[in-house]
Amino acid sequence: MIKNIIWYAGLLAVALVTIAVQTDRQTRRTPAIAASVPEPFRSAAQLPIAAYAVAGDDHTLALTEAETLVRRRPLPAEHLRVLAQAQFLAGDVAASSLSIQYAAQRGWRDPLAQETMLRLALEAGNRPEAARRYAALFLRRDTEDALLMELGPPVLEEAGGEGRQTLITIVGGGDRWHGQFLGRGARVMPADAFVEIVGATIANGTNYDCSRLEQALGSVSKRDESAAAAFETIIKDQC
Repeated sequence: MIKNIIWYAGLLAVALVTIAVQTDRQTRRTPAIAASVPEPFRSAAQLPIAAYAVAGDDHTLALTEAETLVRRRPLPAEHLRVLAQAQFLAGDVAASSLSIQYAAQRGWRDPLAQETMLRLALEAGNRPEAARRYAALFLRRDTEDALLMELGPPVLEEAGGEGRQTLITIVGGGDRWHGQFLGRGARVMPADAFVEIVGATIANGTNYDCSRLEQALGSVSKRDESAAAAFETIIKDQC
């Protein structure tokens, strides 16, 4: 009898653990159920728990939950970014700045970390670093054009400057995204900067598709007539 009780108790314990683990995994698709995961079993569930806390009014709780998140899963850049937000809300600006730098170094795909690092680089006068972060945001299809249009001028304001030179190097070495660069760059970058980057990369040996160059010319023409004239000359030389 006692053995049977122990056996069924063991089965029940395994079942409860399995349910908790599966519920934790399900929170990746359904974040709203994160609170239903028992605290000791929160792994994936800890991210929405921390994010909800950061969005709330209790900054001490937000910091606690964010620290728990990073302690349990320290590798994802998004987790460090949540910690940086919680630290900032709690008033620890120095720690927040350090955390967001670690997040940006670890995850180039985290848009908020990249935007934050870009703005920090601009404040420090580091145009090459700002340009690298701009490129990271540019390559994300879910980055809003409005944000790129806002950040483009301070990063690329100087003709022949470090920001533009950095992008010339990046664009020239990225054959796979030349189409995206021409299509989006013509819309969101300062027109004269876009034309300078295209011209410099062509001079360095980059070959663009002529039909895409013509399409880009149409976009530039709507924004800046003088830049469009210079761009048309570039196109004629290549095509």
